[in-house]
Amino acid sequence: LGLLYQEYRDKSTREEIETRRLQDSQTGPEETSPSEETPSEAEPTSTTENKAPPQISLLRNSNSRFNLWQDLPEIRSSGVLSILQPDEIKLQEAMFELVTSEASYYKSLNLLVSHFMENERLKKILHPSEAHILFSNVLDVMAVSERFLLDLEQRVEENIVISDVCDIVYQHTVNHFSVYITYVSNQTYQERAYKQLLQDKPAFREVISQLELDPKCKGLSFSSFLILPFQRITRLKLLVQNILKKVEEKSDRESTALDAHKELETVVKACNEGVRKMSRTEQMISIQKKLEFKIKSVPIISHSRWLLKQGELQQMNGPKTSRTLRTKKLFREIYLFLFNDLLVICRQIPGDKYQVFDSAPRGLLRVEELEDQGQSLANVFILRLLENADDREASYMLKASSQSEMKRWMISLAPNRRTKFVSFTSRLVDCPQIQCVHPYVAQQPDELSLELADVLNILDKTDDGWIFGERLHDQERGWFPSSMGEEILNPKIRAQNLKECFRVHKSDDSQRRKLGSRNRQ
Repeated sequence: LGLLYQEYRDKSTREEIETRRLQDSQTGPEETSPSEETPSEAEPTSTTENKAPPQISLLRNSNSRFNLWQDLPEIRSSGVLSILQPDEIKLQEAMFELVTSEASYYKSLNLLVSHFMENERLKKILHPSEAHILFSNVLDVMAVSERFLLDLEQRVEENIVISDVCDIVYQHTVNHFSVYITYVSNQTYQERAYKQLLQDKPAFREVISQLELDPKCKGLSFSSFLILPFQRITRLKLLVQNILKKVEEKSDRESTALDAHKELETVVKACNEGVRKMSRTEQMISIQKKLEFKIKSVPIISHSRWLLKQGELQQMNGPKTSRTLRTKKLFREIYLFLFNDLLVICRQIPGDKYQVFDSAPRGLLRVEELEDQGQSLANVFILRLLENADDREASYMLKASSQSEMKRWMISLAPNRRTKFVSFTSRLVDCPQIQCVHPYVAQQPDELSLELADVLNILDKTDDGWIFGERLHDQERGWFPSSMGEEILNPKIRAQNLKECFRVHKSDDSQRRKLGSRNRQ
C-alpha cells in the first residue's frame, strides 16, 4: 500500500507477464509454484475456527509492503495455510488483490485532489469553468471509491479467510459506479483543455511542473493521475475476471462473480461509448464538409454512423488504357471513406476536398485478393460493390501501399471474411495467441490499443510486421504492430486461456443465444 496506483498497476501487470512467460516455457506437466504449495497430507476442513480470527492490520498500515494474502503475519501464524487447498489459496490471493489495489487507487485519487486540485496557486490560475473541465466529478469518484474500500475492508476483517468480494463489487457497481461514466465521458474535453492550458497559460505549465516534481508524485505526471478512473474501472473488470476463473464452477461464488462482471462490463462499455460519442460526432461533421457529390448526395451525418477507416488507394485504369500503358499511368489515386454501414469512393480535388463518384452499403461489399501477379500487381485486391450508387454491380481493382495496408482494407471492407488463422463462424480453433509486453495506443480507427498483459487471439498477420487480433477479455478486434507482443507457444496455455475466456463470457453467450432465438421467432 506504499505504492501509488500507477506503480501498483504496472507492478501487477509485469508480474502477470512474467508468470505467463514461465508457464509458456514449461513443456512438461504443470508444476505448482513455491508460493502456492501447501502440505499434501493436510486434510481439507472447515475454514471457520472456534477461536476469534486475528485482525488484519494491513489496510490500516500505510507503510506495509505486503503484496500477497498468504504473506501476512496474521495468516502465517493462524495455521490456515495448512488447511486450505491450493485452489482456495489462489482464490484468496485474487480477492485480496482486488482489495489492496482499491486501497492503492484511493491513495492516488486522494493525491490528485489534495496535491493538484486543491492547490491554492492552481486555483488562482484556473477559471472555475476550466477547473471543472479539468477535474470533472473526481470528488464524486473519490467518495465512491472510499465507500467501496470501507466495505471491502470490513469484509476482509470479518475473517482471515475472505468469504467473497464480488457481492460487494456488484452492489457498488449497480448503485454507485455511474460516476465513472460521467468522468470518463468528459475525457475528450479534459485532454483538450489540458493541452490548451499548457499552451496558453505559462503560469499553469510552471505550477504543474513544480507539483509533479514533489516526491509525493514519485516521478509520475499530472496526466497519469487524471486518467486513473478510466484505468481503474477497466482493471476492476479484469480483477473480477481473475476471481471468476478461480471460483468453483456452478457455485454461489461463481454466480456472484458473473453478476458483478456483467454489471462492470455494462459500465465499461458505457464509458467507452461516452468517450467515442463526442469525437465521432465532430469527425463526421468535418468529413461532411469536405465531400462534394458527383452522384446523388448521400447524407453522411447520422447518430448511428461512425468512421472505420479512410485513406488513399490506387485504382487500376480501365481496359481501354492497356494499349497506351507506356504513356499513361497504370493506376490512379482514389480516396475511400469507410463507415460502419457505408462506403464512399472519392477523388481528391483542390482545397482539401473530395469528390464522391460512387458509394455502397457496407453489407453489400465483397473483396478478393490477387495472388502471384508479379511486382506491378503486388498488394492488389478486387473490391466488388453488389449494388452501387447507380443500383448496379461494380468492381474496382485496387492497389495498396503494402501487404499490411491491403489486408487491413480487406478486413475492414468485408469483416466476416475468413482470415488466415480462423474462420469467424467458428472460434473453437487452436489459433495462435500473443500477450502484450509493450502498451500501444491506436493511431487509426481500425487499430487496437493494448495494455500490458493483454492476451489476444491472432486472427491474421502480415509479413511486414502487423497483427490482426481479438482480445480475449472483451472480444475487441483490431490491428497492432507485432513488436508489441510475444507469441504464446505452449498449446496447453493457449487452451487454458480460451477455456477461461469462454467461462467468463458464458453468461453473455447464453444471453445472446436467447436474444437470437427471440429475434428468429
